[in-house]
Amino acid sequence: MKRREFIALIGGAAAWPLAARAQQARVPTIGWLGGATPAAQSQWAIAFTQRLRMLGWSEGSTVVIEYRWAEGRPERFAEIAAEFVRLKVDVILAAGTEAALAAKQATAIIPIVFPVAGDPVGTGLVASLARPDANVTGVSNQSRDLAAKRLELLREVVRGLRRSAILLNAGYPAGVLEMGEVHSAARTLGIEVTPCEIRRAEDIAPAFEKLSGRTEAVYVIGDPLMNANRMRINVLALTARLPTIYSQREYLDSGGLMSYGPNYLDLIRRAADLVDKILRGAKPADLPVEQPTKFDLVFNLITAKALGLEIPPTLLARADEVIE
Repeated sequence: MKRREFIALIGGAAAWPLAARAQQARVPTIGWLGGATPAAQSQWAIAFTQRLRMLGWSEGSTVVIEYRWAEGRPERFAEIAAEFVRLKVDVILAAGTEAALAAKQATAIIPIVFPVAGDPVGTGLVASLARPDANVTGVSNQSRDLAAKRLELLREVVRGLRRSAILLNAGYPAGVLEMGEVHSAARTLGIEVTPCEIRRAEDIAPAFEKLSGRTEAVYVIGDPLMNANRMRINVLALTARLPTIYSQREYLDSGGLMSYGPNYLDLIRRAADLVDKILRGAKPADLPVEQPTKFDLVFNLITAKALGLEIPPTLLARADEVIE
């Protein structure tokens, strides 16, 4: 299925008459709580459904997926989670820390699986990675653990880096924890960091205006708000001639400079494995939170050229992907 066709399909899925579905034979229903937009997370949804198909599930036949999208607006998470509770879905796939926290607050009964979460224990999603002890499990993206490495990579690319901004959503719990790790790493590396907090899309442009002349690079802590506005962030960063580093490769398609983090499509597929086990009778409390096993270092040489930067050959040799 082509990406454009899939976006149209999942974008319109919410409008399908629920009464018509009720007339069908009872099949398990998955509530997809997407943090960004159908376009921004289409590849996630495709990877998820493809993996389910490999596991023996046929969407629309042996399983139904109800897609809902918060479109980068955190207040939507609670609304969508409450809707899924009313619909009595069998599993909630909560795509992100905020989404999973909202789902957990909405229900202690319906199983919840998160495909990405920055710090599941630190944010209160689970009691421990080995024993979630609730109706929640999933896959950690270890974003907090990789903060120091990202800052080191940024310093290797931006030679003589002394000042870096941290752009984050102040309402994103895992992001606040990750910022603490960035501060700790910055002290060791001798880099001055300036927190730049936003809470909504309208805050992004003013944030960059405040950064003018105060920083040499931007470390962006990803979350649904950032993801939904990644084009805007990269345009502003390029206009200000500021190199950027992200945790997700997706940000580079819209002009980001570099990313280092787990392969998110791999995390989504592994979340599909957990959903499969739950639909077949397993309890989330008995399924340990999984850790990423594949990490990608990606550079966008088009952006590097626009910024007048040369990526060291040693880093390019280590890259998993180079966009040219």
